[in-house]
Amino acid sequence: MTDTECILEPLTLPESPASPAGVAAVEDSPYVPCIFCKECYLLPEQSQLLKHMIIEHKLVIADVKLVADFRRYILYWKKRFAEQPITDFCSVIRTNSEAPLEEQDNYFLLCDVLPEDRLLREQLQQKRLREILEQQQRERDDTSFHSMCMFCDQEFTGNRSVLLNHMAREHAFNIGLPDNIVNCCEFLAVLQEKLDNLQCLYCEKIFRDKNTLKDHMRKKQHRRINAKNKEYDRFYIINYLEFGKSWEEVQSEDDREILDNLEEDWSDWEEHPVCAVCLFCEQQADTTGKLYLHMQKSHGFDFLKIKSEHGLNFYQQVKLVNFIRREIHHCHCYNCQEKFQSKGGLISHMEETKHITFLPPRSTWDQPQYYFPTYENDTLLCTLSDSEDLVTEDQSEDVPVVSEDISNLKALKQSSVLNQLLCEENNSQEKN
Repeated sequence: MTDTECILEPLTLPESPASPAGVAAVEDSPYVPCIFCKECYLLPEQSQLLKHMIIEHKLVIADVKLVADFRRYILYWKKRFAEQPITDFCSVIRTNSEAPLEEQDNYFLLCDVLPEDRLLREQLQQKRLREILEQQQRERDDTSFHSMCMFCDQEFTGNRSVLLNHMAREHAFNIGLPDNIVNCCEFLAVLQEKLDNLQCLYCEKIFRDKNTLKDHMRKKQHRRINAKNKEYDRFYIINYLEFGKSWEEVQSEDDREILDNLEEDWSDWEEHPVCAVCLFCEQQADTTGKLYLHMQKSHGFDFLKIKSEHGLNFYQQVKLVNFIRREIHHCHCYNCQEKFQSKGGLISHMEETKHITFLPPRSTWDQPQYYFPTYENDTLLCTLSDSEDLVTEDQSEDVPVVSEDISNLKALKQSSVLNQLLCEENNSQEKN
């Protein structure tokens, strides 16, 4: 593909010759090396490594908490500092500048003001987001879940939401919607360990025995987790969505938007429909059903049939739509790869040869790069959903969904993570 065929910056991520992927061979090591010397520290000892680099090497790394993968970040800069002088990358901060020269010190600041550093941080964030979304999808589809309730002896198997729903309904213990949680088994294990240590999950006080703890949590209404405890952040999807922002900042922005629009009514959804555009022409439709019908009758492309036959989950549908959008934009037939001078010529070819009706090999389009939209305002992406037809017989039983606080239904709908997942990621890409 030539440089002139670029669509939008959010489409693909630029990669430097020394990409983070270059350190993959040691990514599983429990140790993180110093950027300058042979000192190594365990990953949980991150603060000790930072202290060492400040004291021994005068290096300060800004906003470390915003680095998605600390080990990869350090390994990347260790390689780069071995190739070029530190002053090529860092700002120099001179201390005691008015003192005699021998008493002055130069400190080096590494931060995302440097384009290369910012690009690295963004790449690490995007990689982590892709991994988290894939993990969440596996958990949504998983039917082998097995665990016991933390508050009674009842055992649960099947989907994780069965246990979460039970604890919310029977024990008034609600950690959130299952679809907003990732690494659920690890989350439950962390909570269970705290209870085993006789620790209240909300105020985090330690009690002398189990009965005292249970009475305390019941009487004080402490059957909930402490939202200020950063240990839980890694278990909620919202913390992975936007580069450089915590869930509190994202939620605060959502709340401000809701407060600014208190006079609006839900009827606006019907009065002002958002139109989605056909994958192959400029035709628009105000409902997904009408758009699917148009593509089937006018182009011979049956999206629902393809989704069912290939067993496409939500994220695979997203990648497929973005792949087709890109190929059509470049006037490429996505089956034979023939290039045409115009979009009209391409569509005529694909319809005549029936190349439009079936997909190329899955490995062609089921790629991480297609998580990101070809067009920033592609409304079709916001209407995709998992198909009920893909539920197996073992999953055919109604899987209850944990109900969060619905006293403010409008706030719940507008802040739904799943409804805004791709939009949040797109906005993050646009800002960059």
